[in-house]
Amino acid sequence: MTVEEFEAFYVQAVARLTGQLYVMTGDLQEAQDVVQEAFVKAWVRRGRLERDGQPEAWIRTVAWRLAVSRWRFRRRSADAWHRGSDTAGHVAPPDPDHVVLVGALRELPAQQRRTLTLHYLCDLTVEQIAGETGLSASTIKTHLVRGRAALAHRLQDPRMEEAPDV
Repeated sequence: MTVEEFEAFYVQAVARLTGQLYVMTGDLQEAQDVVQEAFVKAWVRRGRLERDGQPEAWIRTVAWRLAVSRWRFRRRSADAWHRGSDTAGHVAPPDPDHVVLVGALRELPAQQRRTLTLHYLCDLTVEQIAGETGLSASTIKTHLVRGRAALAHRLQDPRMEEAPDV
């Protein structure tokens, strides 16, 4: 992969990968960081990525692993959590529907959230997800069914339950 080809691939894939990792992690800043770091790692092996034929899947997997490593590090060192938490300035509040969806996704187990993201956001098949995650196809299907059920339960509108039957 030439420098120009890698740059074109970056421009075409960075926003999509960042969005996918955002859904997986629930943290936009974290998603941006791990995707950028994964692209830096990909730069060194860009020739090999082209031969493997799935550079986007490789970057997504590396970014996910980086995010997991960061979570583990934060858990071990509570000091890192509290540093830099003071942010000044006014930011517009997020859309309420966005908040509800992100909250519901955060309540799901990480593997269900990742599987749902890969299937619905990345538009991967069950077999592709199994190949990328190392899980069996039946496990992927189980995560999809359970994740959809959990989201449906969490995203129910209580006003709909109160409405009289017509």
